[in-house]
Amino acid sequence: MLKGKTILLGVTGGIAAYKAAALASALVKRRAGVEVVMTEHATRFIAPLTFEQLTGRRCVVDTFDRNFPHQVEHIALADRADLVLIAPATANVCAKLAHGLADDMLTTTVLACACPKLIAPAMNTKMFENPVTQDNLDILRRYGWEVIAPASGRLACGAVGAGKLPEPEQLLQHILRQIALPHDLAGKRVLVTAGPTQEALDPVRYLTNHSTGKMGYALARMAMLRGAEVTLISGPVSIQPPPFVEVVNVVSAQEMFEAVSARRNWADFIFKAAAVADYTPAQYADDKIKKKDGDLSIPLKRTQDILNYLGGHRRPGQVLCGFSMETRDMLENSRAKLEKKNVDMICANNLKVAGAGFGTDTNVMTVITRDGAEELPLMSKEDAAARILDIAAALGGNQ
Repeated sequence: MLKGKTILLGVTGGIAAYKAAALASALVKRRAGVEVVMTEHATRFIAPLTFEQLTGRRCVVDTFDRNFPHQVEHIALADRADLVLIAPATANVCAKLAHGLADDMLTTTVLACACPKLIAPAMNTKMFENPVTQDNLDILRRYGWEVIAPASGRLACGAVGAGKLPEPEQLLQHILRQIALPHDLAGKRVLVTAGPTQEALDPVRYLTNHSTGKMGYALARMAMLRGAEVTLISGPVSIQPPPFVEVVNVVSAQEMFEAVSARRNWADFIFKAAAVADYTPAQYADDKIKKKDGDLSIPLKRTQDILNYLGGHRRPGQVLCGFSMETRDMLENSRAKLEKKNVDMICANNLKVAGAGFGTDTNVMTVITRDGAEELPLMSKEDAAARILDIAAALGGNQ
């Protein structure tokens, strides 16, 4: 997602500078160009050669470096940057950036940057909590900087509290949210359901299905990367939720119905990718059902049809997308579902098609709207999610 992007990584003089090397490596693996600018103090903690080996580019420290005789290097770097991240950022550098001081290569370059800017303060807890530091961070926010909150824990100085630089993977996610994809869904609110439900028989057993939640989680992540405000209502799954997404955990079909119905008017787009149980036990046994000779019959009752409810209570301009997993007559059954439930889209797949079943990282889908159907070839679930969002966004623009 970062191919063709240039990240200006500023490294200042803190013990956490070693994490910046891991971040630089992760960015290069995602095919970003990484320009590293260090303060003189940062070179006391980690050598510029480390970054040069990782990025394949010269690491800049000295404003008056004569290796750039034909250009004003700090301006050239600023013009190339698609995003600036200062990590770690000392209290001193936070103060200088907040007040426009430019007395070294890093601060001079950043002052000339017009791209999105992120800063990750890392320092002793008392220094971080000092009102002066907090005022400086507020000034940076006012000027459009995103301030990444430090983690809490034991610091190198022995103190315990806020001030740790977040792990490189977390910093990477902040970068991806900013520039990985165009923010064509900025200002939009997206509600996604994902995963299975569990319908309890007794304190030990429940009825469920094979859904892993991967398709819904991919939709939530891609919508977030495109700038949307996303709420993910998830049944029990074993995958990590995407960052910067509100997650509402539920277990049963009734809990999912209550969570969705409470938020239906909030959402501009609803993607109901969860595999919600159609039936639930008619009675719940307070104690474990004991094994007996002979067969066991379990009476079931219908659960609330969430998609049908949404279609009957939709607000003007809202885009509703349902999902349909079939084993036969996929198109006919899905088109009927589109009309019966009063929705705009149905994403249909056939469980018997290779690559389209539960638990895979791929999908083979047909997206059905009232204007026709688009067959998507075998692709990753994130790529499929991107195309589903494209179609939904086009429908939203027409309403």
